[in-house]
Amino acid sequence: MIMACLNGDCQPRAHPRLPVTPDAIARATRDVVEAGAFMVHVHPRDEHGLESLAVEHVVGTVGAIRDLVPDVRVSVSTRDGIATDERAKLTQVSAWPGPEGGGPDCASVNWHEPGAVRLAGVLRARGIGVEAGIWTPHAATAFVSTNWPWQAERVLVEVIPGHTRGSDGAWAAERILAALGMSPAPVLVHGERAWAWPVLRWAQRSGYDVRIGLEDTLVLPSGREARDNAELVAEALKTGGGAPTQWPVPDPL
Repeated sequence: MIMACLNGDCQPRAHPRLPVTPDAIARATRDVVEAGAFMVHVHPRDEHGLESLAVEHVVGTVGAIRDLVPDVRVSVSTRDGIATDERAKLTQVSAWPGPEGGGPDCASVNWHEPGAVRLAGVLRARGIGVEAGIWTPHAATAFVSTNWPWQAERVLVEVIPGHTRGSDGAWAAERILAALGMSPAPVLVHGERAWAWPVLRWAQRSGYDVRIGLEDTLVLPSGREARDNAELVAEALKTGGGAPTQWPVPDPL
C-alpha cells in the first residue's frame, strides 16, 4: 500500500507543483490515485498558504478532494506548530465534523507531542480515525503503554533526519519497530529527505506499507527533482514491484 503525502509543512516555493489551495490539492489527489496511491495525507492551508487546523480550511480541503475523487481516503495532519499551542490545537480539532459531516477520514497524531492521547480521544469521539505517528523508540514505548495500539487505525513509523536518532534511516526504523513490538494495527514505515527513498525500499522489502510525496522528498532516487507527487508515487510502485493493497479500515466508533 502506498500513501501519498502531498504537501506537508513545505513552503509553497519549495517546489513549483506543491499543491496549496483546495483545488490544487484535489487535482494532485486525482493524479496520485491514478498513479496507484490508495489514500492521501494532506496539510490544509489558509488563504495565505499557511497550514491551518481551522474547521473551514480542513472541511474545504477535504470537500474539494471528495468532489473530485469521491472514494479516496483522506488523512490530515495535527502536528505541533500549526496551531499556536496545545489548547488552540484541541479547540480547533474539537470543532471538526466527522467524515459523514465533511471532516477527514483520519488524522495523524504525533505521539511525542504534548497532549497526544487527549487529542487522539477527541478525534475518535468524532468518528475520525487516528494514525499514531511514532518518531522515536521512546514514543513507541509510550504508545504501547496505553490502550491506543488497539484503537489506532494505523501506526506511522516515521524516521526523520535531525529528529530520529541515527545515521541510517533503516537502522532507525528497526529500532522504533523493536520498541513497538507486534502491532494490532497496520504499520506504515517512511522516511523524509535523505532517508525517504532508502527507507521506502527497505520497508517494501520488509513487507511494510509505505508513503511518498512532496512532504517527504522533492527528488527521485536519481536525484532529479520530481515533476510532481504523481511521479513520486509511480516511482515508488516501480521500486516496490507490485500493485498497492487496501487496508481494512476499522470502525472508529
